[in-house]
Amino acid sequence: MSTEQHDPSAGLVGAYVLGVLEPTEVAEVERHLSGCAPCRLEVAELRELEGALGEVPPEFLLDGPPEGGDLLLQRTLRQARRERGSELVRRRAWLGVGAVAAAAAVLAVGLSLGRSTAPAPPPVAVGPAPSATSASPPPAGTRTASVTDPSTGARMTLTLTPAMGWVRVNAAVTGIAAGERCHLVVNGRSGAKADAGSWLVSPAGARTGATLDGSALVDPGDVTSVSVVNEAGKTFVTVPV
Repeated sequence: MSTEQHDPSAGLVGAYVLGVLEPTEVAEVERHLSGCAPCRLEVAELRELEGALGEVPPEFLLDGPPEGGDLLLQRTLRQARRERGSELVRRRAWLGVGAVAAAAAVLAVGLSLGRSTAPAPPPVAVGPAPSATSASPPPAGTRTASVTDPSTGARMTLTLTPAMGWVRVNAAVTGIAAGERCHLVVNGRSGAKADAGSWLVSPAGARTGATLDGSALVDPGDVTSVSVVNEAGKTFVTVPV
């Protein structure tokens, strides 16, 4: 709406909707509205905006109003009251109020959309804390042993797990020099031997040891021991099981 095309009361339409006019000015604006369709339309639109802002639930403004928003609105209204005699100043004051209202509307709508479109957090299952007793027990027949060979200084901690006609071997081996090519050998009752895996001892493995997993096609009931042997046939350590 262009206020230059109307009488001075047109510049008070915004303040009229906000309810900050004196009684004489309210009467002046209402007389103008009775004969001005564009201003009546503007009043209706402003009241609609005012109603929409009033219906925004406070929980949508979780972070509060925009910083300085209340202060800006109060200063604008005080300026409008002090300088109401100037139509140009009235228009500037109403533009300031409109900017604050528009910012509040955008903030409210943005927060509302954010709340409605954000995915709900997944449900959190609450239960007892895990404990050592809740771990699955090892299979029946699992054997564990540890030996340090006094002559070589090599040590092996061994877990032998039975399967259907074969065994799984887990071994932690320390005390063997870097560069040695070693084999895990499963020894049977009849003197049979089965290779469960091999590795090259690295410098890091020589310092901190190595953990190995292997398997051998030996009946669990026939296994008597597991040895670490190099390719030259030297036995570093044997663990009876």
